Amino acid sequence: MPKSSATHLTRRGILAAGGALGLGAALAACGDGDEKDGGSGSGTTAAASGPWSFEDDRGQTAKADKVPSHIVAFVGVAAALYDYGVQAKGVFGPTTTKDGKADVQAGDMDVSKVTNLGNEWGQFNIEKYAALAPDVLVSTMFDDAGTLWYVPEESKKKILAVGAPGVGISVYDRQLTGPLQRMLALARSLGGDVTTDKVKQAKKRFEDAAARLRAAAKAKPDIKVMAGSASQDLFYVSGTNLSIDLEYFKALGVNFVEPPESAKKQGGGWYESLSWENVDKYRADIIMMDNRTSAIQPAAITQGTWKKLAAVKAGQVISRNPEPILSYDKCAPLLEDLAKAIETAKKVS
Repeated sequence: MPKSSATHLTRRGILAAGGALGLGAALAACGDGDEKDGGSGSGTTAAASGPWSFEDDRGQTAKADKVPSHIVAFVGVAAALYDYGVQAKGVFGPTTTKDGKADVQAGDMDVSKVTNLGNEWGQFNIEKYAALAPDVLVSTMFDDAGTLWYVPEESKKKILAVGAPGVGISVYDRQLTGPLQRMLALARSLGGDVTTDKVKQAKKRFEDAAARLRAAAKAKPDIKVMAGSASQDLFYVSGTNLSIDLEYFKALGVNFVEPPESAKKQGGGWYESLSWENVDKYRADIIMMDNRTSAIQPAAITQGTWKKLAAVKAGQVISRNPEPILSYDKCAPLLEDLAKAIETAKKVS
């Protein structure tokens, strides 16, 4: 797999990568099996009084005298931990929409019960952060340089100086199942009970959804899927390399539109940028559209060239979250929705 770095992408480029962006063909990979979790917390109440450590995806080991209880995390990470019974004290990243409602990346969290340190790119209130007395800072990573997502580079030293160890979970150039296992392991180490019936059922649902998607793709190999993201001036077409969801869907047999590497050069290897006049460059039967608040949603796209696309006219447009909440509960529907779309799709390209 290519290892091109996302480090030099612009803020707009990274967020729009539809690609943020970011996935094994074996279904066995869906399980957490015997994978080393890197954490010493056992998930029990007794463990809270003992030492804690967790080796992250940078190979760095975060340590504390006891299992952290003052957790600050990127909102999507906090949402995943919440699904495993671990409550963050503070969050950063897209948490609420302009009307005050929970952002799609907040999952099932009650956003009124967490301290929001910054809702937009570049925002991170260090004073509020320090006041939380954080004992761990967790985020995802979208490059191979160990950059913690949404932790501003210009204030990173001051943030780290507060003293909480950092934990990075990589979502770069790998399949979805890997980060899912790592997040579950982190939740376990932080005291989450990952053996509940709810968690087991969610994992089984994910595995069943993966089998369904594979079967759908095998039954309709000619159905072409395009992953897109919309901005005011440009339409972004994501390649499958680097993105954890798309790499995984491709491994399950989904037939994707693939921009050539030369076309993705300006997007750091993640995506190709098209003017709205050229949005019909690729033929697709299904279009998966970025559902994050940073992207324009399909219903709000007014360009005539968009409305003329065969998939749009056929009503074969579904949503995609390029930054999946890494719990089985939240990822199973992503596979189910794509499987259903392929099962019911008409060949229009």
